Amino acid sequence: MAENNETSATATASHVTGSRHDPLLESLIKIAELEHKTASHTSLVAGLPLVGGRLSPELLERAAERAELNTTIVERKISDIPDLVLPVILLLKDNNAVVLLGAEKLLGKVRVYLPLEDREEDVELARLQEQYTGYAVFTKPLDKFEERASSQKTAKAGHWFWSTIGLSWRIYRDVLIASLLINVFALASPLFVMNVYDRVVPNNAVETLWALAVGIILIFLFDYLLKQLRVYFIEIAGKKSDILLSATIFERVLGAKFDKHPSSVGAFVSQLRDFESIRNFITSATITGFVDLPFVLLFILVIAMIGGPLVWIPLVIIPFILLYSLISQRFVQQAVTNSFVASAQKSATLVEAMTNLETLKILNAEGRVLRKWEKAVALLSYWGLKSRLWSSGTMSFAGLMQQLSGVLIVIAGVYAISENELTMGGLIACVLLSSRVLAPLAQVAGLMVQYQQSKVALSSLEQIVLKEQERPEGKNFIKRENFVGGVEFVDVNFSYPGEELKALDRINFRIEAGEKVAIIGKLGSGKSTIHKLIANLYRPQDGSIRVDGIDINQIDPADLRDNIGYVPQENLLFYGSIRENIAYKLHSVSDAEVIAAADIAGVSNFVNAHPHGFDRKVSERGENLSGGQKQAISIARALIGNPSIVLLDEPSASMDSSSEQRLIEKLQQALLKKTLVLVTHKTTLLALVDRLIVMDKGRIVADGPKDKVLDALKQGKIRVS
Repeated sequence: MAENNETSATATASHVTGSRHDPLLESLIKIAELEHKTASHTSLVAGLPLVGGRLSPELLERAAERAELNTTIVERKISDIPDLVLPVILLLKDNNAVVLLGAEKLLGKVRVYLPLEDREEDVELARLQEQYTGYAVFTKPLDKFEERASSQKTAKAGHWFWSTIGLSWRIYRDVLIASLLINVFALASPLFVMNVYDRVVPNNAVETLWALAVGIILIFLFDYLLKQLRVYFIEIAGKKSDILLSATIFERVLGAKFDKHPSSVGAFVSQLRDFESIRNFITSATITGFVDLPFVLLFILVIAMIGGPLVWIPLVIIPFILLYSLISQRFVQQAVTNSFVASAQKSATLVEAMTNLETLKILNAEGRVLRKWEKAVALLSYWGLKSRLWSSGTMSFAGLMQQLSGVLIVIAGVYAISENELTMGGLIACVLLSSRVLAPLAQVAGLMVQYQQSKVALSSLEQIVLKEQERPEGKNFIKRENFVGGVEFVDVNFSYPGEELKALDRINFRIEAGEKVAIIGKLGSGKSTIHKLIANLYRPQDGSIRVDGIDINQIDPADLRDNIGYVPQENLLFYGSIRENIAYKLHSVSDAEVIAAADIAGVSNFVNAHPHGFDRKVSERGENLSGGQKQAISIARALIGNPSIVLLDEPSASMDSSSEQRLIEKLQQALLKKTLVLVTHKTTLLALVDRLIVMDKGRIVADGPKDKVLDALKQGKIRVS
């Protein structure tokens, strides 16, 4: 038995069978089952940036939240883990993991779940410790209140931006401490000068001079060190927030409902790029101007102690600086807002032109786009100039007030000296301190443009982050990893966003699992729309769409799409190799699966003729490939993963007749046990189906066996407008 246990413990670090290649994910699924939480493999990792197709400890927390679990990674010996916190995930060497279920510490054995083998077993504690990294993942269910018990408002989750910034509160605390010391040290220079003029010079006290000099030099060195540390801390906090916020924003963008996507990709990209202005603002070294503002009161207090009535001069000047800044703020805000609009227009023009460059050249319409570009650039330059002028004007005014303050203090100080109310050293100290009083105000004035840019950018990003998500927090989907393939539409009405005309009008049909159906009709009759609704890219305004008898809104979109192979009309590919494009849907796929899908779709025909084979590079959107080649790769990509439902929209539109015939023969074999919903205008492709649905103006005008419907169409019994 001991030998068997040793073998099992070793297996936890090396064994991989079938699709069980991710021990952390399998461990998390096991924990979710033990905690009676519904979660599927696909739903837990959908949209996460997996490392090598596997869940990493850093991503574990985000995946666990989807199963309504809280996770904490702690450094702990196995013997020190109390039974009350079990089950616990133990992180092993070689990126492996097991679930600790129980321990018989007196016998030196522990009960573990081996995720790669999907079984529980007792193993020797000593043997397991050899593989253990020392880190364990403690899990517990998230605290949730029932609706009937929530008579009082529960605490809301933090704001997506400010709560992330708040994660670095300890760093900002250190920045404040450093700022306190820096501003205290700033008093040293004026006091040093005052003592030299008032005590050292009149008494020729050279020894005192050197003592003061050594002290002030040491203070300057500490001041330099603290300033460097303060900048470093601010940059570290900014970098941390930048990484977290960037990931949050992009995750929300990708997770938003498809019908919430922007009308202009270029403008949308410009909005995302605006985050850089926020990042620059929160990481800017001049942000220390805001930190230094509270210490203005300290310098005013010291001026009052040394110069008495002289303190009124900076106190009177400060409101002038603030008033000028507030007045110019309104103009800066207008200029910055218009700059953002112009920048979005410029970005939209660029993306649209580059995306449709071939069409532009064919139409000889470069001049039309160039005119739009020049207009956007001119607007951007105009409003950018306006914002910079107001910003520099505010800084210049603050500098003017700073100089005026120094002159007025000197004039008033001379009168105070003549009345023996102030010493020469005290006057110089007051002049130096007055500059320290107004310097933070000048810095803040300089940040005005950055602040307005960040404010507008934050407002713009707020619209992106708050877009309705496909998988909203708190919604419990029905766990369904495998589908049979039945599809049903019940009284479905649908209009595209912003459109009044119905794309589908009271659609009713039922497709049994494994059935082969073609949808035909004129342009704009709603054929492709049905595909998009089945894939849950859009949701109907009325009616219900069911897959295997379950309303599509109750199924996790990730689980649904994992079981659907979809070939749309427009076949877009990604930058990378042909193999990467075929396997794009799955995190882990074997070469045998890629080759099998490529053979069915006809990819092998042109891949084998190329010296690089499946490693041949594909440019963005697949522009270095022919339409037929892109279509073949798109079909192969749809067949990867053995989906139970296959949606084909004109799959051979760009293929020659021989390639099309070969594809039909291959698909007839590959789709034997799958549900097929085909949209086509080609009669040759109807060999793949047994049933026809005829559509016209968003309505079904005929539905029945293929031969009967075709005969009725030929005889004119079915009228299509």
